[in-house]
Amino acid sequence: MPRPGILGTASYVGGEAKIVGVERPIRLASNESALGPSTKAIAAYRALAGEIHRYPDGDTAELREALGRYHGLDPARIVCGAGSDELITLLLRSYAGPGDEVLYSRHGFLMYPINAQTVGATPVAAPERMLTTDVDALLERVTERTRIVFIANPNNPTGTYLGTADMARLHAGLPPSVVLAIDSAYAEFVNRNDYEAGMALVDRADNVVMLRTFSKIYALAGLRLGWAYCPPAIADIFNRMRSPFNVNAPALAAGVAAVEDVEALLRAQAHNQRWLAWFSERLAALGIPLTPSVANFVLARFPDDPRKNADAVFGFLQRHGILTRKMGAYGLPQYLRITIGTGDEMERVATTLGEIMTAR
Repeated sequence: MPRPGILGTASYVGGEAKIVGVERPIRLASNESALGPSTKAIAAYRALAGEIHRYPDGDTAELREALGRYHGLDPARIVCGAGSDELITLLLRSYAGPGDEVLYSRHGFLMYPINAQTVGATPVAAPERMLTTDVDALLERVTERTRIVFIANPNNPTGTYLGTADMARLHAGLPPSVVLAIDSAYAEFVNRNDYEAGMALVDRADNVVMLRTFSKIYALAGLRLGWAYCPPAIADIFNRMRSPFNVNAPALAAGVAAVEDVEALLRAQAHNQRWLAWFSERLAALGIPLTPSVANFVLARFPDDPRKNADAVFGFLQRHGILTRKMGAYGLPQYLRITIGTGDEMERVATTLGEIMTAR
């Protein structure tokens, strides 16, 4: 028999990627990149094809140095992983277990409570305010058993965020024994003056970790690549806990090229800013309420009318070759999350939504 808690844990289910009978559906269910990877990252990946019989660099030194140069960070405090998902798992395995509590925002990323249960810890959800992380609600639920607080910033699936002052207030209210994990998977999309991804807080504290990914704006989701910026002591724990070759060689090479291709990053940012605003305006014109997203997706609320509710709209879009994400697992059954895709894709989605929302 496995350890207690594992069999009672529901597996994470990602966004759908296929529609029967549709060769190339419009995939807007998983917050994947609209523009795809940097051409330099693709070239670096292909260049490793003849070397895949060799082990990768277990120290991930070249990628850590590239990240350090770009972000102005100490490479020794960066730990790379097979997506930020692996780093979330390592953090929980290192600092939580039976009898402990892991705190997160009510509509936060599902992997926090799922992975907490797999290590025997108890996930505790704090209510949100207007689909935004509520600092006071989180602090009210901290107990002597709390070991980790996870904050996705910006949050998935709501698209909302905590500003620098609120994040600092949250950290100041936590005991030194509690690790604050700031999951900044969508940081590169944010265009707000009061936002900071978490690096500054890590530099000031011994109990803060920032998690990042190459799956979103860098468009390397298929390679599973992520990284963490940590205090030295936590970086040491990560390196003791991770597998010796936890990141494959093509992913490392593509990651270095992606970090260094700043022009591709700027193109992706400009594209998202344009089409996030455009699509948000189109949905508002259709009477579809949205949360004020700063990421590469919107969270859209649909009416209770069974002809136009979230389930009906999901099915209607799917029949037109468009995949979105249902939000029932996040406690938001009236909502769909829709990724910002290419311009053509967003125009088609807006037109299709117009058909069902204006139908009598």
